[in-house]
Order: sequence, then structure tokens, then C-alpha cells
Amino acid sequence: MRRLGLIWLLACPLAADVVGDGWDHFYNLEYDAAVECFREAIATARDNPLYHNYLAQAVLYQELYRLGALESELLTGNDHFTRHEKLRPDPAVTAGFLGAIDRAIELAGARLQTHPRDQDALYALGAAYGLRTNYRFLVQKSWRAAAGDGSAARKYHNQVVELNPRHYDALLTQGAYDYIIGSLPWHVRLFSYLVGKSGDKQRGIRTVELVAQKGDRNRVDAQVLLAIVYRREKQPEKAVRALEPLIRAYPRNYLFRLEKGHMLSDLGRKEESLATLREVEQLALSGRPEYSHIPLEKVYYEIGNVQFWYNDLAEALENMRRVTRSAKLDLHTGVLAWMRTGQILDLTQRRSEALEAYRQAIRFAPQTAAAEESRRYLSSPYRRKG
Repeated sequence: MRRLGLIWLLACPLAADVVGDGWDHFYNLEYDAAVECFREAIATARDNPLYHNYLAQAVLYQELYRLGALESELLTGNDHFTRHEKLRPDPAVTAGFLGAIDRAIELAGARLQTHPRDQDALYALGAAYGLRTNYRFLVQKSWRAAAGDGSAARKYHNQVVELNPRHYDALLTQGAYDYIIGSLPWHVRLFSYLVGKSGDKQRGIRTVELVAQKGDRNRVDAQVLLAIVYRREKQPEKAVRALEPLIRAYPRNYLFRLEKGHMLSDLGRKEESLATLREVEQLALSGRPEYSHIPLEKVYYEIGNVQFWYNDLAEALENMRRVTRSAKLDLHTGVLAWMRTGQILDLTQRRSEALEAYRQAIRFAPQTAAAEESRRYLSSPYRRKG
């Protein structure tokens, strides 16, 4: 079971048990069940700001998952931090998320009024601002607001570490802050709201690695972040190593398996990559209820994408057709599948069909980076580099 604030844990052990179940559901992508667990925990301990943070995190990631925004492919481009479009979450979900964050901030702040050195309250307050940073950054793409909340999260978690240097969970905020700020393009750092803020990518990675080894509540989050960072830094072998324990611990999270398949492909291990992806396909087709949430269109996209890069174009096109025929496509998967279809058709000298595929990509999600790339192929056919 993950460690909670000692005072709150001793006061309500039953809620702590429910929280443990909630995190198991959370990391297995079972967000409905996770949300219910955290709401149950709040019902038994309404003054615990940590539980309100947990609910906010589950609500946020439930919506990111629905919008198709959890795949780490969104994080691989060098300009990811400044280019990707705003998401459009359900307004009711946004209200629920922000309401839980506000309540956590209120409860933690009230405790700090009488106990200003309370590590658990400081940690909860920093975590609330950190979650709101994620929302501003991933959903709103509001750099100024995200920078402000991120600074607040870092300030409170720095205070925790000053009080307790072995509070590894609080170090995750520092590591993420260093990595993200250190990854921003130089011209972004010239913006006035980033003046005086500095980051260090390598220091950030080292800090996240430390939390992944020694953290408590944030150990899993750090492991997930490492897999994303290693992929973005073009270190697929390290990404595979980071993913393997996550797959063992959370076998119902198909995204970890898809990521492993992608990384194996980047390592040149085509057959292992396809075997890993086809394992996910078989789980989805097994009829077992615990795998009923796996969207086959995402699996077929990943299989087709590997085949595309290894020049198995006929097989890749067949899988992309499977994807684009689906009635349940999210924006991320749909726009990429249509663009890949156009690229395959260009490579096989079927230009008129390729043009229609690019137009479909643009119509499907016109504000995305893939749609922008597809527009370029309307005037100039796709060709492989090198």
C-alpha cells in the first residue's frame, strides 16, 4: 500500500485501503473505478486534501484518456512543449477537476495556518498546484498559467525537501520542472514569464530516476515519466527497461505494451515489436472482461505503423484501412491513421488516393500537427528521407 500522510492514515485506515484499490484501478486505465474509490475515501475523510488531489488526478486522466491524449507519442517531437493543440474536455469534467483542486488547496492551506511546517500539508498543497499545472499545460496550453502553478508546486515541495531530504515523492516536482524548462526551445525562454526560470534536462532526468527507485506514492508516476522521457530523448532501450516492470505490475494497461512495441521497433527488433503488439490484439479479442476496454483501432494503428517504417506497405495499408473504418476513432489515432494512409499511397504511386487521404486527415482534426503536415503533402508527395 502506498504511504499516505501519517496523521490522516492513522485516523482513517479504511479510506487508505480504498485508496490502494483506487491506484491499482488508475494505473490499469480503469478510471471509472478509480474515481469511485477516491470518492469513497473522501466520504470517510473529507478533510484530507490528499484524497481530493487523488480524485482530481483520476478525473483529469480519465478525460485525457477519453480524448486520446495519453499516448507518449504526443511527447516525442522536439517542439511538443509549444506546438500541440488545445484539448477540448467536457466542461463538467473540467469543473469537477478544478473543484477538487480548489478543495485540496483550501484544506491544506487551512492546516498550514496552524501548522506551517506540516510536511503532509505542504506536500498536498504542492501536489494540487502540480496537478493544475498539468491541466494548464496538457489541456489548455496556457504557458503563463502553467508556469505560475508549476513555480508554486516547486516552492511548496522544495519546502518539504528542506524539512525532510528523504521525502523522495516531493522531488518528482523538481525533476519534472527541471526537465520541462530545460527542454523548452531557446526562443520560448525569452518570453517574459519565463525570465529568471532555468532548468537542466540531465539534472531533471537524474532526479526522476531517483524517485523511480526510492519514491513511495510517486514511484509509479516517476517510472511512467521516465519511459516518456527516454523515448523523447531517443533512448529506446532504456524506455523498454522502464516499461517492463510497469507491464508486470499493471497487466491491464495496454498502453504500456503498445509503448514497448514501439520502442522495440525503434531498436530495430521488428519481429519482437510485432509480437508484442499482436499480444495486445489477442488480449482484445480474447473476450475476457478485463481486456474489453482495449480499442482495436489503436492496436491496428501501432501494428501498421511498425509495418510502414519497415516498408511492409501492403500490410501497413491493410491495417490503416482497419483503423479508418472504425466508428470510434479518437482525434489522435484518427488523424495519424489518415496521414499514414496517404503516405503509403504516395509511396506506392497512388497519388489521387493519397490526396483524398490527406484531405480526410485535415477534415478529421484540422488543428493538429498531423493535419498541418498533411497539408504540405497536398502540394508535394510524401517521400522517405535518406
